[in-house]
Amino acid sequence: MNVPNPRKPERETITICAYCGVGCGFKAETIGNQIVRMTPWKEGKANHGHSCVKGRFAYDYWCHPDRIKTPMIRDSIEEPWREVSWDEAFGHAARELRRIQSKYGRSSVGGVSSSRCTNEEIFLTQKFVRAVLGNNNIDNCARICHSPTQFGLSATVGAGAASQHFDSILQADVIMVVGANPTEGHPVFGSMMKRRIRQGAKLIVIDPRRTETVDSPHCRADVHLALRPGTNVAILNSIAHVIVRENRHDPEFIKSRCEWQEFEHWAELVGSEEYSPDKIGPIAGVDPEDIRRAARIYSTGPQSTIYYGLGVTEHSQGSTGVMCLGNLGLACGMFGREGVGVNPLRGQGNVQGGSCLGSWPHVFSGYRFVTDDATRESFETEWGVELDSEPGLRLPNMFDAALTGHFKGMYIMGEDPVQSDPNQNHIIAALRNMECVIIHDLFLNETSKFAHVFLPGSSSLEKDGTFTSAERRIGRVRQVVEPLAGYQDWEVTVKLMNAMGYDVEYAHAGEVLDELARLTPAYAGASFELVDRVGSAQWPVNATAPKGTEVLHTEQFPRANGLGTFMLTGFVPTRERVNEQYPLLLTTGRILSQYNVGTQTRRTENSQWHPEDVLEMSLGDMQARGLRVGDSVTITSRFGSTRLKVVESARVNPGVIYTTFHHAESKANAVTSDLSDWATNCPEYKVTAVEVVKVRSPKPRHAESSVKRAVHREREAEGV
Repeated sequence: MNVPNPRKPERETITICAYCGVGCGFKAETIGNQIVRMTPWKEGKANHGHSCVKGRFAYDYWCHPDRIKTPMIRDSIEEPWREVSWDEAFGHAARELRRIQSKYGRSSVGGVSSSRCTNEEIFLTQKFVRAVLGNNNIDNCARICHSPTQFGLSATVGAGAASQHFDSILQADVIMVVGANPTEGHPVFGSMMKRRIRQGAKLIVIDPRRTETVDSPHCRADVHLALRPGTNVAILNSIAHVIVRENRHDPEFIKSRCEWQEFEHWAELVGSEEYSPDKIGPIAGVDPEDIRRAARIYSTGPQSTIYYGLGVTEHSQGSTGVMCLGNLGLACGMFGREGVGVNPLRGQGNVQGGSCLGSWPHVFSGYRFVTDDATRESFETEWGVELDSEPGLRLPNMFDAALTGHFKGMYIMGEDPVQSDPNQNHIIAALRNMECVIIHDLFLNETSKFAHVFLPGSSSLEKDGTFTSAERRIGRVRQVVEPLAGYQDWEVTVKLMNAMGYDVEYAHAGEVLDELARLTPAYAGASFELVDRVGSAQWPVNATAPKGTEVLHTEQFPRANGLGTFMLTGFVPTRERVNEQYPLLLTTGRILSQYNVGTQTRRTENSQWHPEDVLEMSLGDMQARGLRVGDSVTITSRFGSTRLKVVESARVNPGVIYTTFHHAESKANAVTSDLSDWATNCPEYKVTAVEVVKVRSPKPRHAESSVKRAVHREREAEGV
């Protein structure tokens, strides 16, 4: 007699992982409205049936008891929340935003979209700001991490996105990883990288920390430049110096595919003695011979590829650092074929979508300027309203304006700037000075403490739409379970637009993508139908490339003359300097089991692997301060302070300390500076001068176990 299995799934739904920029395909298995298993999808073009511990196990956050399922409002942040109906919440939010605009002006409100949300939701959020609020005060977390990618790569090669697909790495002979740790931050891609290294590819790592990418099973760097934080541009220019001086560049590629005169100007700059390894080595804290080795390995190739992360972009010279990488690729002819290229490893699942789809104050979707009359007119025709031709405020500018009394209201979808943005105290003061802060999210978060309206959100498991991964891959997010709060996020934004008097309606999220495609050249051929039919497609997808484009720049670069160009990248040291009061440099990063600020993963069993953030410090720096493993310490900068537990680490050089930022209690952004990239305002998270002092107080009960785990990981990595 056959007995039915009560745990046998009733239904399978193919969707995209909610976490990092790899964009793994998953098969979600359900019984009724409950998810019982997440299985990596073998047909997923990004992951080929592989996954990491986040996508595989960290999905129970969607039904966590902390989920807010009913809208809430309050007149003051000093008052308790009161639950209301959706209609009352929409009506209240709309009246408040209109009241503020009537009193303080049209530009006194704005919005923020999230790269945790779908392309369709990001597009609608910027449409809400532009078409309904009537200004361009819109920003996205992509600016906080990878806006220098857009600026720097657009300047050199004409497109601010990965030049290759992930599988291209399997054709690479040399892999250069700069300011990234794929084995922790992008583990499925990291596994593919290890596979190629086992097959014989050489590895160059440029990172202040000896990460798992530098030295772990099946992954050992041929050269590791453990540079001093803040010296990326100096090191990259020095590598270029060796390439130019030793005639290791590719003149044939440069003459046929690039602006030769600009190359000559660049070569004159990087070829000067100012950037010789002997001059830069001591500045950056690395052996000059290692700089020469890195340059010779990369330029020899024959197939050399570059992958980089926030360790490049989150600097005051973030855009310049990205330009350096573009310059190197052009100089050595490493574009336009498999196994080469310059590729950003984007952190969140839809950071590329957040960049592409108009959530920055100066550009519409497709990176087209709001100041361009023809572009603006195309949106005005589609949306039926006159649009502002003046660029709006970035999020830091919104906070600055709030402190001066000129900015009073904000719609925040899926973001938590109090926990994730730099200079936390500044942000809190700004929020306190606003009159209507609307949070649209899954959980009450640090920012919601200063909010007046809370609109319950839906997880990626409860909605339809698309994500665009780090390799430009547009994949389908499919609804697995019913939204706990009743609406998908895109529907909430539409209803808020309606409440404010803007009449718009979509039958389903696919119609939002259709509108997006009509207005965005790179997405012109994108649709639910296409993605359902081919599995996924990399933009540009259009009449010329109906199934997408795996490798960019095969024949020409998307610049006006079709040629790549070289940007002058002089090294300007950060203003954030160590001194007697703040003698250490703090840098930050991520860990495998947790994601970003931990809003989702902390509410799953993944916290067993990483229950709290700890501070990594060299033995000598610990001894100089009388510290032992497990001590609670205060980390103080020019901007604020926080507390963490300290753990001895051989992964950081003396003078450098390191922590992750997955737990709200760590408050790393209370310490980080207010400095930012000169071109994009991307915050300088990776370089903060601090001092560390022991806290004379009892340790929390959980400290010992968490520190033991950290020590175990360290010893394991060291092969102990």
